[in-house]
Amino acid sequence: MSDPFTSHREDIVTYPAQKLRGSVAGLFKAEGSSFVTTAVDELALTFEGIPGDVHAGYSRRSGAREPWYQRGTEMRNERQLSILAPDELRVAARRMDIPELKPEWIGGNMLLDGIDNLTRLPPRTGLFFDGGVTIRIDGDNLPCRDSGRSIVAQFENRDDIEFEFPKQSRDLRGLVGWVEKEGVIASGEGFEARIPPQWIYKV
Repeated sequence: MSDPFTSHREDIVTYPAQKLRGSVAGLFKAEGSSFVTTAVDELALTFEGIPGDVHAGYSRRSGAREPWYQRGTEMRNERQLSILAPDELRVAARRMDIPELKPEWIGGNMLLDGIDNLTRLPPRTGLFFDGGVTIRIDGDNLPCRDSGRSIVAQFENRDDIEFEFPKQSRDLRGLVGWVEKEGVIASGEGFEARIPPQWIYKV
């Protein structure tokens, strides 16, 4: 009798663990009720995220991204931090025909440089910062019209961006993650992205 756990192993694509280096190109914080952020020199992170930030908390309310729950359901907050890459923002800006796309406009908390295709880092990737903080990646951040409207406010006669942003920035919108180890991150600090082994699941 064949072993069901090995008989289809040839169909599973496996990728080994990897380590990549990068650096912090910018840090940002949202205060009050708006998700729009402002630049800061450092971020003090706790297990709730960024104290005082609009996305801080151990839990959050479900929204359009979680159609399997009734809207407003209390759930674990895996979206404490919005993480972006400067090269991906430049591509998104070019696609929308605007001179720049600032991370503040779309609620970015961290701008990380040095890793190609940052948005494609897989879930469970750990970002280990030289100062001691660890952030665990939940997954990519799907672009929405709320961010599109925030960009519209920066450009006259470009109301189309509200709808263009979700289309043109898909796969370029960065990542969301949560604090696994507390501490302070400073602008310019280095970090290591530790990508876990990956198995491409196939039924």
